[in-house]
Order: sequence, then structure tokens, then C-alpha cells
Amino acid sequence: MRQRLVDRFFRYVAVSSQSKTGVLEVPSTPGQRELAEVLKKDLAELGLVDLSLSDTSVLIGRLPANLPEEFKGELPKVGFIAHLDTVDVNLSPNIKPQIIKNYAGEDICLNKDQAIFIRVAEHPELKKYIGQDIICSDGTSVLGADNKAAIATMLTTLEILQADKTLYHGELYFVFVPDEEVGLKGAKTIDFSKLPIDFAYTIDCCELGEVVYETFNAGSAIINIKGISAHPMSAKGVLLNPTLVAVDLINCFNRLETPENTDGTDGYIWVQAMESNQSLAKVTLNIRDHNKLRYENRKKYIQEVIEFIKLRYPRAKIEYTLTDVYGNIRDAITDENKNCVDYIYQAMKNLQIEPKTIAMRGGTDGSYISTQGIPTPNFFTGAHNFHSNSEFLPIDSFEKSCAMMLEIVKLIYTNKNK
Repeated sequence: MRQRLVDRFFRYVAVSSQSKTGVLEVPSTPGQRELAEVLKKDLAELGLVDLSLSDTSVLIGRLPANLPEEFKGELPKVGFIAHLDTVDVNLSPNIKPQIIKNYAGEDICLNKDQAIFIRVAEHPELKKYIGQDIICSDGTSVLGADNKAAIATMLTTLEILQADKTLYHGELYFVFVPDEEVGLKGAKTIDFSKLPIDFAYTIDCCELGEVVYETFNAGSAIINIKGISAHPMSAKGVLLNPTLVAVDLINCFNRLETPENTDGTDGYIWVQAMESNQSLAKVTLNIRDHNKLRYENRKKYIQEVIEFIKLRYPRAKIEYTLTDVYGNIRDAITDENKNCVDYIYQAMKNLQIEPKTIAMRGGTDGSYISTQGIPTPNFFTGAHNFHSNSEFLPIDSFEKSCAMMLEIVKLIYTNKNK
């Protein structure tokens, strides 16, 4: 398993697939389509059926059930989901991975020519992996374990299931989506008629043992303000400065309820951007809260603020849009379907992995998919420091992520076969 995982990972990170913010088309970059085509061929060679690759590069394949003749009843249909894109954080799109053999606990030199290091003083988590092999980039890019470690895990698990027909399982769906890093845009184009599953898993968070089934409810607000321009020599009583209107609007929000002043399950309204000139201003807000009621109240407060500003500046033309981006996975989990989460913890117990349950201050593709009636919790890839050139992947943890997927598949069969 170990070498197959590493080989697949190196192969997939060699395909540059950064997504790009602000592009209307899905996928936002051609590299994601290229990777989807590579995966489609790999999945076909590994025996998946009903393969479909949409215009938006959502790739879906089905592994038929493998059950003994004496099995009675039905197994749930289960999906495993990874995203095709790596994040664009102004680093090189070209990933050059390397393996640090038998890590000894020192600073890691990623790139001697450019003097790029992962410093233990800044990343003390490195100390957990002394004596292990660790995959890193060359420091000029992210590593891309987010989310190509998951892709390698899914393909390797598929290969193991196909090679050993004593590993019984129900129908499994393998799903790969683009543009997760730019607002879960790819997941929102899934044709769910091709995904008749009971629940699913994303493999898209960090270190060994991490479990996520609680994420933000997320929304955005875009507020456009049209003022009245005038030359300063005749501006008195005429000029209406949209920039100042925007500033007054922004000042209505609590400065202690912002990303830099909150943690845990605290929510916030984030003034993400303001653009303005003499005539127009545009304010972009991100709304986040784990609690659904508080989230709805934050949206309501934004609307109240806008109405107040309209009263204060009756000559300004103010228009806005409020959009729900994704939901909290936990809101989709009920007493009837919570076994999808239970399987994660049982798999960790069987594999002697200590769970680290976190309320994610963000979202996964599962945060949207869960709103479609398919609860989709998330478990670890094994990597650290996503979205930076200090991202690294201990191979032991990577291997355990793959073991987790395989163990969950086994558990679903054995629990139903009791």
C-alpha cells in the first residue's frame, strides 16, 4: 500500500491544477480538466463502471457491490469525494515533491538555492514525526496534499478492493470535483441523479486523527452603493461620496466579531473587500456561523444595517445580494443517519488512531453536499499546514488515511452482516 500511495501522489501532483478566484467558468483552470481526464482513465482501468465526466469536470464512477451469495438485505450506497484543485496562494502552480527520509527533528531545508526552510520553531508539530519519512514541496509551492493525498488514497483503496474479492462491500461511488478552493463551485454542479448514495465522506482535512462533521454555515453579501459625483468647486449640497457611505455601513459591524477576534464555534461578519471611486462603492461581506439561527440573524442584521444606511443617505442608490454558500454538515446528521459518523470513530478505534474532533472554521465539499440530503462527514489526509509552502505529509499518517477508507468500507459490510 505504502509505495502505491506515494507513487500515485507524486503522479497526481505533477498535474498542475490550481483553481483561480474570480473566474465564472467551472472549472476555473484547464489543469483541473486535465487531471480529471487522467483519473477517468485510471478509474476505467481499475474497473469502475458508469463513468461520467461532466462539462464542469465533475467525475463520477461506480464500483459495483461485491457480496457473498448468502448475504441477505441491503447495504447503503456510499460515496467518497475529493477535489481536483489545489489552492492558489501566489506560489508556483508547479509542485516538485521530495521525501525527507528518516526525519531527525531538525529544520527542514526545502530549497537550498532559495534558502527556504520549514523551521521547527515555527512548526513544532514536526517533532511528532521524528524517525518517519515526510513528503514536502521544494518550497516554491504548496505540496498539494490538499487534496491530492485524498485522490491517491481513493485510487489505492479501489485497487486493493479490486485485487481482493474477499473484501466484501456494497456499491461505492468515487467522486472528484473541481474548484473546491474557490467556493465549492464544482460540488454545486454535481448531477445528483448520477449519485444515488445514502451518505458520503470527504477526505479533506489535516493531521492524523482529525474528524470533521461540523462546519460553518456560510454566506456572502455584496452591497453596491451609487453616489453622486461633483467637482469640488460646486460640490456643496450636491456631492454624495459613496466611499464614505460604505465606511459608515462597515462601521455598523462589531469589530470584535471578525475572523481575527474569534475562534472555536464563534461566528463573524468579515468585511472581505471594499472597492470605490467617486461614483460607486462595493462592499463584500462573508457571513459565518456554526449555529444556524445565529447565522440567519447575522444575515438579518446586515439587511437592517442596509435599511438604516438608506435612511441616513436617501439620495444614495443602494442595492445588495445575499447568497448562501454552504451549510453546516451537522445540520444534515440525524438519529437515523448518524451511523455515517459512527463508522469513522469505530474505524479509528480498530486502527488504534486517537480521534481529534474539530469544528472546522471553514467548509468542505461535504458542507454543500450535505445540504442536498447526503450527510458527508470528513476525515484526515494526514498532512499539516494546508495552503502554505510549509505543507508536509508524513507517510505513516498518509498510509493510515488510506487504511481508514478501507476500514470504513469493511465496517459497513460487517455491521450489516451481523
